[in-house]
Amino acid sequence: MSKKRIVIIGAGPGGVASGMILAHRGFDVTLVEKGDKVGGRTSEIKLGDYSFDTGPTFLHQKFTLDETFAEVGRDSADYLDLIKLDPMTKLTWGETSMETTYDQDVMAENIEKAFPGHSEGYRRFMEDHAEKLQKIYPVLQKPYHKISAYCRKELLKVFPYIATSDTVVDVLDRYFPDDNLKLAFTFQSKYLGMSPWKCPALFTILSYTEYKYGIYHTTGGLCKIPEAMAKVFAEEGGTLRLNSAVEEVLFEDKQAVGVKLVGGEEILADHVVMNADYANAMNSIMNGFGKSKEKLEKKKYSCSTFMLYLGLDTIYEDEPHHHIMFADDYAKNIEEISGEKVVSDDMSIYIRNSSISDKTVAPEGHSQLYILVPTINCRHGMNWEETKQAYRDKVLERLEQRTSMKDLRKHIVEEAIYTPDTWRESGIFMGATFNLAHTMDQMLYFRPHNKLKGFKNLFLVGGGTHPGSGLPTILESARISSKLICEEENIETPHIDLASKVLAS
Repeated sequence: MSKKRIVIIGAGPGGVASGMILAHRGFDVTLVEKGDKVGGRTSEIKLGDYSFDTGPTFLHQKFTLDETFAEVGRDSADYLDLIKLDPMTKLTWGETSMETTYDQDVMAENIEKAFPGHSEGYRRFMEDHAEKLQKIYPVLQKPYHKISAYCRKELLKVFPYIATSDTVVDVLDRYFPDDNLKLAFTFQSKYLGMSPWKCPALFTILSYTEYKYGIYHTTGGLCKIPEAMAKVFAEEGGTLRLNSAVEEVLFEDKQAVGVKLVGGEEILADHVVMNADYANAMNSIMNGFGKSKEKLEKKKYSCSTFMLYLGLDTIYEDEPHHHIMFADDYAKNIEEISGEKVVSDDMSIYIRNSSISDKTVAPEGHSQLYILVPTINCRHGMNWEETKQAYRDKVLERLEQRTSMKDLRKHIVEEAIYTPDTWRESGIFMGATFNLAHTMDQMLYFRPHNKLKGFKNLFLVGGGTHPGSGLPTILESARISSKLICEEENIETPHIDLASKVLAS
């Protein structure tokens, strides 16, 4: 009997994870990628001799990565050099700074130094959220392409956390009376591209997960994760085709039968998996079965990002690996971003100075900086081409004023600027780098399904489907969709669960 054929569109983390799992399960898998490398928004950017991550810069929830490799009988440590960072991130509010750590005693001490008298709230937060994460995590590992999924007993247990109008900030009000300290537990909502004043309450698990289990750097950058998965995919017999853009999905009625590449070549398949940006794909390659731009624009989207990738002829050894500088008026900054019209002059800035931990990303004696500024998406047509250089100068001026990098601009030898328009032109709908917003009406059953609604054999992976955006959840989407395909073909799959032991610790 010949193997069932699967074609996967897009070699982002969700695509390569799906590819290696499905190839391991015995399918004939072809992965087509429009670019010249794997990774998508988790790929490598090369500027001369400097290497940068395009998007994600650290890994949290490492047990999800480990489970994904375990799905194919592999150990992530055999393919990746993961470094647990401690301290994790330096947070700065004006003249006040605090280092974060997964060591709860040290974290409490750091809070007392920066915010005297407030460590008790942190202790309560960590104790309360241990149970919250244990209940919620299994719910996020299941598909929601059927409304009957809401009857699962594990979901009923977490309804108090989900069926609430409370936001992340509402929850944190119960633990942290100081507004600045509160931000140390709200900035993680930006991983979803959302305002903590609008982000659903259940997502306080993001900061808990980070402060409980820590964060990791991958030697060479997070881009090494999809590259490692592509290596496993090849070991499992999968076929990777780079520089192979899809023109359209081929259908017979509402059954996907393959893809047509730009240039006319057709690749037939029994199942199709889409790892492309959800809204962009639905508007461009669905061959008459998609959605109009106007209909897609009615959905809620995440913010975008203004990016600077800088190669330097020096190393700022005194600057931390990760640094977040909050806007002076953070609430106004977030309100402007959420309003999607105003680009903040008083901006928040994230800086990664990974060269102090990783000597592989720049020449000896040199370093690279990754600078991210959350900003508005492209909904209202901001002209970034006219303003990007001036905004770049504002960002660098703030860094020179508020860090030890007083002569930063003198040391730049390589540089790239990515604006929301850059993201949009690369195929990200509205330039919303974190995909669809994670509002209550765009989560679980109400998010695009892992098995796309209305189609017999078309599956989604990536940030635009359940469980959502962020590297661990994207990997989880690959596991969910792959399992659904195996169920369609009556292929038994082992239950891989490394998380339960970790979460119980």
